[in-house]
Amino acid sequence: QVQPVESGGGLVQAGGSLRLSCALSGTDGRSYAMAWFRKPPGKEREFVAVIKWWAGGRTYYGDFVKGRFIISRGRNTLYLQMDSLEPEDTAVYYCAADEKPHEYWNSRYYDFWGQGTQVTVSS
Repeated sequence: QVQPVESGGGLVQAGGSLRLSCALSGTDGRSYAMAWFRKPPGKEREFVAVIKWWAGGRTYYGDFVKGRFIISRGRNTLYLQMDSLEPEDTAVYYCAADEKPHEYWNSRYYDFWGQGTQVTVSS
């Protein structure tokens, strides 16, 4: 059973930083895309970033990131370094994984999800 497990959320002031982690069990992840999505309060879930493990670790980001976040990976672990956080970044952040999703930005192509971790940015 493939299971992502997130950690690292919390409360931070605007302009601060947080690092999220996601441990992936049940697979070596070599043919997987691993992504971060987020769900702000009262809004739809949105794509944050993805890393394609089978494609040389190629990364893609949502337009709103604007260079503030960096997605990276270790051995079966995914990270999201978030800098220059803004109150608008407040959301539940989810780690997702699947084998070569057809549309990496589309949450419906990911079958494996973590439980989510809350990130709150105060102004």
